[in-house]
Amino acid sequence: MSEFSDGPGIVALAAAGVAVVALVWLLVLSLRFRKLRAAQRLVLGEHGQQDLIAHASELQRAFSALHARVDEVSEHLAERMAAAEDRLDGSIAYRALVRYDAYNEMSGHQSTTLALLDADHNGVVMSSIVHRDSARLYCKQVHGGRGEHQLSPEEEEAIRLALAGEVGSVMLETH
Repeated sequence: MSEFSDGPGIVALAAAGVAVVALVWLLVLSLRFRKLRAAQRLVLGEHGQQDLIAHASELQRAFSALHARVDEVSEHLAERMAAAEDRLDGSIAYRALVRYDAYNEMSGHQSTTLALLDADHNGVVMSSIVHRDSARLYCKQVHGGRGEHQLSPEEEEAIRLALAGEVGSVMLETH
């Protein structure tokens, strides 16, 4: 039997040392691989049969499809919003009611003028002139805040109040 102090014994000891280091390194790598597989299961799920690169590629394709869908929906919503804004611009945005006594009869402020205007200051002004035994209704077009025909002072006041945003009815005293 030979001792480990001669040439072949030293080589055998060195080989055994390298084998022990390799075995320890194998255990360390095995533990790291288990941690990596556990992390991969978190990402891919229990039955993940693909690697992380294929999974990342699939996620990128899904994200691109989602992004395209969001862009499509956003464009559709922008079109609908533009149509709704066009309709709103034509709706009544400004209004005012002026009450007055057209004939100075002490019968109260029975005559009224109503201004109804859209966002572009277009619309109508309607005046109802009430007398004891009759009533008349006058309607005039308004374009850009100005009457298509000559406006009475009450009609001009109703338009002014409407465009000023004053709410409620106003009673005018005529002399």
